[in-house]
Amino acid sequence: MKNIQRALDQAGHGNKIKVTCPFNSDVYAPTASSNKPSSGVFRSDINDTMVDIVRFLHDHDSAYVVNIHPLINLISGKNYTNMFDASLDTLIWVLRKSGVPNLRIIVGEVGWPTDGDINAKPTYAKKFYNGFLNKMAKKKGTPLRPGPIDAYLFGLIDEDLKSILPGDFERHWGILTYDGQPKFPMDLSEIRNHTYLTAVEGIAYLPAQWCVFNKKAKDHSNLAGEFDYACSKGDCTALGYKSSCNNLNKEGNISYAFNMYFQMSDQDVKVCDFGGLGKIEYRNASQNGCLFPVQILSTGVRTIVVVARTLFSICFVVLFLV
Repeated sequence: MKNIQRALDQAGHGNKIKVTCPFNSDVYAPTASSNKPSSGVFRSDINDTMVDIVRFLHDHDSAYVVNIHPLINLISGKNYTNMFDASLDTLIWVLRKSGVPNLRIIVGEVGWPTDGDINAKPTYAKKFYNGFLNKMAKKKGTPLRPGPIDAYLFGLIDEDLKSILPGDFERHWGILTYDGQPKFPMDLSEIRNHTYLTAVEGIAYLPAQWCVFNKKAKDHSNLAGEFDYACSKGDCTALGYKSSCNNLNKEGNISYAFNMYFQMSDQDVKVCDFGGLGKIEYRNASQNGCLFPVQILSTGVRTIVVVARTLFSICFVVLFLV
């Protein structure tokens, strides 16, 4: 950070461009009285480094960027009536103890996931955003730092390749689905106009085909292994406890796993073999309220299609002229 800021200063951009780095709540030390923001301190193993960082940010008129995820605090068992305020005020206490009480704060991420956990649902996300956006519109800030708050919503769309180390919900933070469809009504106008956001237009999908479990397959000896393989390569987070596809039967679970890997591989037919346990289905495989998605056309595939069509048109014209 120091080297980058020094380079910016030397290039004459230091007054306009500032260096910073986002941090999660794991930089704070777990304490016995963790329900109180005033107990917040940096972890002892990184305290000196973090104090050095925040003082560097202060001296260069930069900002501390914090990612606040209320759902993770909920899962960890913290009992706040307003987890956003509690998280932000914890940071403010930490900064006070580090000698930079007035350091600017930017919330780099704040949001609520919609799948992958019992508490990750569109209805809960809608409730969170309604409360959060209403709070932002009032510009009241927190008890320790009143006034407007700079915050960025997290995130725009779901990410099916994101690490799920913190939990399966990590792939479902989007306020839009993977293909740009709004998940729930929300108000970004500050006038309590709770309507659905405009869906992304012009989405092109791959052919309407799904990879499902082949009921006629006779050898099931490696079924568990193929299922695990499909989930390791694809995305099975919607199959978790109380998640959106948790109500499928055994065959439904297998088909969902097979199809996710198949779609995420741009419908490569070789992927749908699974040792003879998979087959291509041309009827919508969605069932029991669980969406079996069809992958959107990637930029690379679109380019190939456009080039192929162009070459076909050129060849046709040449043949016609001949």
